[in-house]
Amino acid sequence: MNIGFIGVGKMASTIIEGLKRQDHKIIISGSSPARSQEIAEQLNVIAASSHQDLIDQSDLVILGIKPQMFDKVLPDLHFKQALMSMAAGVTLERLASLTNSDLPLIRIMPNLNAQILKSSTAICANDKVSDELFATAKSITDSFGSSFPIAEKDFDTFTALAGSSPAYIYLFIEAMAKAGVKNGLTKAQSLEIVSQTVLASAENLLAGNDSPHDLIDKICSPGGTTIAGLMDLERTGLTHSVSSAIDTTIQKAKEL
Repeated sequence: MNIGFIGVGKMASTIIEGLKRQDHKIIISGSSPARSQEIAEQLNVIAASSHQDLIDQSDLVILGIKPQMFDKVLPDLHFKQALMSMAAGVTLERLASLTNSDLPLIRIMPNLNAQILKSSTAICANDKVSDELFATAKSITDSFGSSFPIAEKDFDTFTALAGSSPAYIYLFIEAMAKAGVKNGLTKAQSLEIVSQTVLASAENLLAGNDSPHDLIDKICSPGGTTIAGLMDLERTGLTHSVSSAIDTTIQKAKEL
């Protein structure tokens, strides 16, 4: 398949690295022909002479431009194929109106972990997308992580749980590391210990059938250190604080 990228920022470049492991011809078009050629040489892909030239060569076009650029870029282009958008806040309905089209449209929402080809990516499509095309689109998102087909109405919730939450997880790791420093470890030691523990804990959860609650019970012993710490986390409101942060993130996403 010939896959074209209009806009080649960090996320699009990351997706391209994942796609290069599959048998696709990848074409890009950036802010100018010179910039397109420069990036194409860096990524070892093909540069188009213009956005329209890319469209004319592609079976699927992936939009990597910023949401605020959609109004400026898309109306002047003439699409003939399926489109995939990764822009936050741009619905399938709006994408259809901006392209003045009745084309198959796919929307994805990757996250920062695409940088290491482990993104959690939401994916949905309009009713013009066939099962075969959706499977192809999912294989693209699977190339740089894990895909989650969900209804578009749930994209804001997904954004909070997968898109924004890495920042919250990093904040938790940073807080744990600071506690280690407070109690005598170096910052480097603390970060390594906490990061490896968070990674292994997530892998342990995914590998088995135990729920988080089950695993918590396995770690806690009667009258022990872990239950004492857990009770203090509940006293200071960790569960409510996390839930409130997710609610705030979802509300902000709806306002964009």
